[in-house]
Amino acid sequence: MIWQISILILYTISLIIIFIFSVGQAYLIFSYLRAKKKTDVIPVMPPKIPIVTIQLPLYNELYVVERLINAVCNLNYPSHKLEIQVLDDSDDQSLIQTEGIINKMKTLGYDILHIKREKNIGFKAGALQHGIKSAKGEFIAIFDADFLPEADFLQKLIPYFNATQIGMVQSRWGHINQDYSLLTKIQGFGLDGHFTVEQTGRNKANLFMNFNGTAGIWRKECIIDAGGWQHDTLTEDLDLSYRAQLKGWEFIYVENVVTPAELPVESNALRSQQHRWTKGAIETSKKMIKEIWKADVGLKKKIFGTLHLMNSYVFIFVFITSILSVPVLIIKNNHDINPIYFDMMTFFLLGFVIVTIFYIVATSSKKESIKTFAKLYPMFLSVSMALSFHNSVAVLEGLFGFKSDFIRTPKFNITNLDQNFEQNIYIKRALPKAFFAEFFLVLYFALGLFFAFYYKDFALLPFHLMLFTGFSILTFYSFKHSVVR
Repeated sequence: MIWQISILILYTISLIIIFIFSVGQAYLIFSYLRAKKKTDVIPVMPPKIPIVTIQLPLYNELYVVERLINAVCNLNYPSHKLEIQVLDDSDDQSLIQTEGIINKMKTLGYDILHIKREKNIGFKAGALQHGIKSAKGEFIAIFDADFLPEADFLQKLIPYFNATQIGMVQSRWGHINQDYSLLTKIQGFGLDGHFTVEQTGRNKANLFMNFNGTAGIWRKECIIDAGGWQHDTLTEDLDLSYRAQLKGWEFIYVENVVTPAELPVESNALRSQQHRWTKGAIETSKKMIKEIWKADVGLKKKIFGTLHLMNSYVFIFVFITSILSVPVLIIKNNHDINPIYFDMMTFFLLGFVIVTIFYIVATSSKKESIKTFAKLYPMFLSVSMALSFHNSVAVLEGLFGFKSDFIRTPKFNITNLDQNFEQNIYIKRALPKAFFAEFFLVLYFALGLFFAFYYKDFALLPFHLMLFTGFSILTFYSFKHSVVR
């Protein structure tokens, strides 16, 4: 009986921790809805237009570099007030291509520099810090290679810096290829939750928020004052965000300015992105949580900052809950456990209700129909829970200090359904390391479905069905993309 009780205790603890984080999300929903009732005052461009340096960190971006540079050069901003730094750490044929594009733009009168470092130290953070040293701009706008800023991007965001304490202004990410596949639809659905309810909720409640690594503008003085870009974590953007805000700088999130970007269309690209974001968040939490609690910022800000930085730990508890749910079903139907325990467990369905409301609000903010929500939410939830295994590995690597390189997310220049990426040289045509483990989990949760009918106990059937579906989707795309030719 000891092992049964141990399983139930661990299962309960995991549910409690997940619930605590969902309560944090509930507050962000409240903050977001309260903010939407108010009318924001849109600032105007200052009389003296400031110099802006645009930084474009590149690493082997053969397929998207031209469209990126063209988009930046088409920004509606006085050319004599605009400097473009192409921070190119590439080591493939894209170097020559980029050089040609830059030379062409120079002849058209653009102040554009091709900056190449001798050693790629610090990856993206190292490149950004290297560029800061020679940047002429009072403000630094950053765009990753998969982004396509609208022409009025600077005109809309620079005015928010009229207040001297504003250190960073972040725009909302859009998606130029969300309808390409189920994989991209799910990604876009999840990101929209972050870029509506979460970012706006944090910002309007005066909580810590983060620069999202791209599609935002920094005051150069803020970057320098906060200690510059550092590369001791894989999420240099999250790290600098907290260091800057602890220095007293304020951030603004502008939800109604959308910067379109390309979502990863290939499963390995998605996995590498998820791994970097998850592991980097853990590394940043280890670095910054102590600093948050030492700072004089108020208890609420400390609590929500901690929840924000530790949010990736949820993946471990989602995975533990998932794995234990099958033996819990068996224990329930084979051992004399007081039914009150299982009745009490239904309380944690409230956490699921909160998450559902979170994404309903996010979907409605984009004026999407309830039909769209009904189609995408179950698939999103299924894949998110299935990714808990992959992301749990990243959490443990970050927690125990396992160092790894900054693995870039390959770009494909895929924007419509007629395109494919069969000839893309950056594709890893191999099964991911987790493939066989995830395929085993497909069978494992199929067993959970079997036990539901065997015991005629369907309480966990929806949960097991989503897990079975999520792991099936991951294994399908892993296999499909590994044999692309």
